[in-house]
Amino acid sequence: MAVKIKTKAGTIEISNDVIATVVGGATTDIYGIVGMASKNQIRDNLNELLRKENYAKGVVVRQEENGVAIDVYTVVSYGTKISEVCRNVQEKVKYNLETLLGVTANSVNVFVQGVRVLPD
Repeated sequence: MAVKIKTKAGTIEISNDVIATVVGGATTDIYGIVGMASKNQIRDNLNELLRKENYAKGVVVRQEENGVAIDVYTVVSYGTKISEVCRNVQEKVKYNLETLLGVTANSVNVFVQGVRVLPD
C-alpha cells in the first residue's frame, strides 16, 4: 500500500519502501544506533546489520486513518542509554517524515534487536 496525499494539482502517492528508506536513514543518523536489524531474524537468518539498500527489512509501515504507524528494528551500541537513544529515534523519525514527505507518524515503535560492542 501507499500513502496518498491529495493536492490542488492532483494526487501524490508515496510507497511504503520510500517511507521505510527515509525512516532507516533517520534512524542510522542517531548517535548510539549501530545499524538496522531484520524484523524477521529467524526467517531471514540474519544476525548481521542491514546495509543501506536493505533498510526496508528493518522497518514496518502500517497505514492508519490519519497517518502511519512505524516499527523500527535496531541494534544499539554498548554503553549508551538505550531509552534515550530510542527516544531520539522516535523524535527524528517523526520530524523527517513530516518535513520530507508530509506524512504524519501516529506512532513510532522502536524495537532493540541487539546490543553491539564496538571496537575502540
